Amino acid sequence: MVDKRTVRRSYDALADAYAAERDDDGPEMALLDELLDELPADARVLDAGCGNGEPVLRAVAAEAEPIGVDVSREQLRRTAGNVPAAAVTQGDMAALPLRDDSVDAVLAFWSLIHVPFEEHATVAAEFARVVRPGGYALVCEGTGSWEGENRDWLGGGAPMEWNMAGAETTREQLRDAGFTVEAARGVPDSLADDPDEPDPWTFLLARLD
Repeated sequence: MVDKRTVRRSYDALADAYAAERDDDGPEMALLDELLDELPADARVLDAGCGNGEPVLRAVAAEAEPIGVDVSREQLRRTAGNVPAAAVTQGDMAALPLRDDSVDAVLAFWSLIHVPFEEHATVAAEFARVVRPGGYALVCEGTGSWEGENRDWLGGGAPMEWNMAGAETTREQLRDAGFTVEAARGVPDSLADDPDEPDPWTFLLARLD
């Protein structure tokens, strides 16, 4: 089971190692570009679990008003430097510090997977609360369900924990929250040892009814 305090402390401690491993040009960025093309010119976009802002929130800032929420204070400090245009706030995905109907889209790239299983449905409901009717959620999940931990993640000397509900469960949770999933796309793992591994990640694009 994920301990959110462990996730927060480890993302603080592993900020350098994580930044070094991030892929700035993965296939998920094309999905983001497609979504941004669908949004109005004055759109507000929330990156829930924004990390250091690279590359997702930086890409958002080029097309829309960027908002970042993360549990890690160190990651948010780096976001403020990497994406000066972004409004950043420390917060929990299961209790987003935003008003109802306040954004046109919410993104969750490799962040929902660090939320305890029992809070995944709550996160989907929070996305529905803050997104305006007709707005979008673009959510990354493990293609299959899995839970685990690594006591020395990225060789940085700090642990990390994951709860992946799987794409089908996440699809159902988004539907129950009021979204319609319009597309699902598999994505490879840029951190995988085996580049030929079947796509372990699924991105779900959902629109709020």
